[in-house]
Amino acid sequence: MTDGARDEEPRQPLVLPPALPFAAAPRAGRFLIEEDKASLWFERRSDVLIVTFDNLATIDEGWPRGPWLDRRLSDLGYSVLGVQSRAKDWYRQECAPRLLRGLEETGFFGQFRRVVLTGASMGGFAALNFAPLIPEARVLAFSAQSTMNKVIAPYERRFPFAVRKSNWEGMPYLDAAAAIPYIRKVFLLYDPFVPEDRAHAGRMAGSNVQLLRADHATHEAVRVVMKAGALAALLDDVVERDQVGAGFWRAYRARRGVGKWQRQITAAMTARRHPKLTMGACRVMLKAEDLTFARRALRQARAQVNAVAPAVLP
Repeated sequence: MTDGARDEEPRQPLVLPPALPFAAAPRAGRFLIEEDKASLWFERRSDVLIVTFDNLATIDEGWPRGPWLDRRLSDLGYSVLGVQSRAKDWYRQECAPRLLRGLEETGFFGQFRRVVLTGASMGGFAALNFAPLIPEARVLAFSAQSTMNKVIAPYERRFPFAVRKSNWEGMPYLDAAAAIPYIRKVFLLYDPFVPEDRAHAGRMAGSNVQLLRADHATHEAVRVVMKAGALAALLDDVVERDQVGAGFWRAYRARRGVGKWQRQITAAMTARRHPKLTMGACRVMLKAEDLTFARRALRQARAQVNAVAPAVLP
């Protein structure tokens, strides 16, 4: 099982940035700092820095790979710092936080008007845990786990292979919920119909946290946001307004044309036995595209309606 949070832009040939020591980082336009378990890949474009963290799906792409979301962030003009893991370990390692601390000590992050850490699932966990290392940083996390420790979060049973391969005993950085009070502002987007994601979000609620419900977006909610074309509006709200509001939600209405969301909402209506709602929704979807799951759900809904029709006749 993977978290599916892959940046699905067409692949382009990668040109590795130059390897630099920490001391040279604040003046560099591009750099790569590597250790055995993690790397920092930086591309300067503006005075807003988005720090991105790998997830299970991006690690499958192998190395070298650019920072997660780099192609999308390039189109939006943001500087990017990719914190890249070499393993599906939820960043439960010493390299990544040491690299970030070293960069902070050079004054690197102080150059930027706004710093936002972001990631999905495993990457969201890391963004939350490491945000206190960067003063005044914000976090935009998608479907983030608070921890994979079985005592703290006994409801979390996903990704068993990856979890078994990583260390979930002992601090630091064991529980993202413990980091929440030390982060300036957190934006946590999740699907409340995914029980584990709802439980994790509940553990991380706080006065500095804006919980963003993305109903029926699944654990891969970030993909629905991207496919809806709403990522730019979401980042703009976070960066420029420090509050997610109408701009994002207007853009996110386009989720109605995203296959993953369509499939999930159809399954939810079918499970709750709302045949007339299901029929109406499926007809709208089928006008735009011939979708196998929508045709199947429409047939099932019609059968349900026909089965109860005689009972209501006089």
